[in-house]
Amino acid sequence: MAIEIERKFLVVGEAWRRGATVKPIEQGYLFSSPMVSARIRLVDGTATLTLKGERAGLARDEFEYAIPIADARDLMRLSQHPPIVKLRHEVVYAGKLWEVDEFTGRHAGLVIAEIELDHADEVFERPSWLGQEVTHDRRYRNSALIASGIPGEQAA
Repeated sequence: MAIEIERKFLVVGEAWRRGATVKPIEQGYLFSSPMVSARIRLVDGTATLTLKGERAGLARDEFEYAIPIADARDLMRLSQHPPIVKLRHEVVYAGKLWEVDEFTGRHAGLVIAEIELDHADEVFERPSWLGQEVTHDRRYRNSALIASGIPGEQAA
């Protein structure tokens, strides 16, 4: 079992784009509850099944398994909601890797940066393009976004 420790932030401006590498991601959820979620992800010709569970603080249990692409496509059809589609930009800043997700489709306009940490109180340098921290706001989890629009926006 792996433990994921990450912090999430809304992104402001465009400075993060300089030097970023990008890859498209499509992901769906078989289920999601406050305690556990099951995600299918397609990226760069690979597919994974990921289970995430709750822990206290910033840490979450994470189990990730490679699966055949055909299985991922079949599982994606079992999702109650259309998949999330986003562009993941990998940005290195002050020696740390940031994953900046630029959402498309019904979540267009939402940009979230994540940093994975070795421990919950790890100190890191904040890039100027970081906005409000949303680590503890469950509405910004992909497992919540798939069932809703962008938090704070009214449905059209």
